[in-house]
Amino acid sequence: MSSTTKTEPLGAVRERVLATLRQEIIAGGLRPGDRLVERELADRFGVSRVPVREAIRALVTEGFVHFETPRRTVVRRLTPNDVKELFELREALEVYAAGLAAARATPEDLAEVERLLAEAAAATEAEDAESITDINSRLHDRIVAMAGNSLLIEALEPVAGRLRWMTRRNEEWPQLLVEHRELYDAIASGDPGRARAHALAHVRTNYRSTVRHLFGENSEDGQNSEDGVDGRRGGPESR
Repeated sequence: MSSTTKTEPLGAVRERVLATLRQEIIAGGLRPGDRLVERELADRFGVSRVPVREAIRALVTEGFVHFETPRRTVVRRLTPNDVKELFELREALEVYAAGLAAARATPEDLAEVERLLAEAAAATEAEDAESITDINSRLHDRIVAMAGNSLLIEALEPVAGRLRWMTRRNEEWPQLLVEHRELYDAIASGDPGRARAHALAHVRTNYRSTVRHLFGENSEDGQNSEDGVDGRRGGPESR
């Protein structure tokens, strides 16, 4: 254990380990079925096993990993039902948020979304999967924040990471950019009904794309892969 780590508060160590492991799962460095071993992770991070154990428990709570046995923890294999349930929640909350955002957005809010769209366009042109994922996530977070409802933000927060993990396999980046620009235009119009309609179409299109990329071209509803996906088809992903 390094001298720097010795002076780092236990809670900070836990959060550092948790954030790193979560991002590695989302990015595909840790794939579904991969095992998380406390001892190995503690050695890797140069910390005791206590913060690693706590980070793993947090990942279980967040839905990224699960205990196959009491002594074996692995990254979860996504199932069609996992995707369906999360997108149902996203549809309910993000569509509502878009309507509120249209009614409540300030010029400063809209300018921030325009800036994010410009960043997304540059990242899409460069085919930078990591940047596209990050920018698109921040764009969606910004729209929810524009709704001005703290309970709505709290309701989405526990599943935001899993949604990003799932939809990161969607490589249809130019189409995502088009949809995000259309959603922005609808919100900027100040018409809540128009904003909700565009948000609903975006979520449903993204659901179909995500299922197709996770479970195959012939499984739009995920029917042919009930045992889940092991994530080993490769390829970058985006929300």
